[in-house]
Amino acid sequence: MPRISEFQTKEVVNVENGKRLGHIGDLDVNLSSGKIENLIIPGAGRVMGLFGRDNDVVVPWSNIVRIGADVILVRFYNDEGSSMQGRD
Repeated sequence: MPRISEFQTKEVVNVENGKRLGHIGDLDVNLSSGKIENLIIPGAGRVMGLFGRDNDVVVPWSNIVRIGADVILVRFYNDEGSSMQGRD
């Protein structure tokens, strides 16, 4: 069973457009079932962190295509075709 720290070192890439989404910052876990529901990737900082940061990217577990040694491949779309969901 992989540890959360092992997931956090892997980069997440959208296979639909090849865009690097970043590294996992957190996981949403269903406390009833103990299953991971979403990967949460922190939004990029703006101007050295002085003006906040972009929304987090939430990737549903069901959208994971493959988990490799260095990368997690995901597939999803949003209104603009890149499938990122904002999270404050």
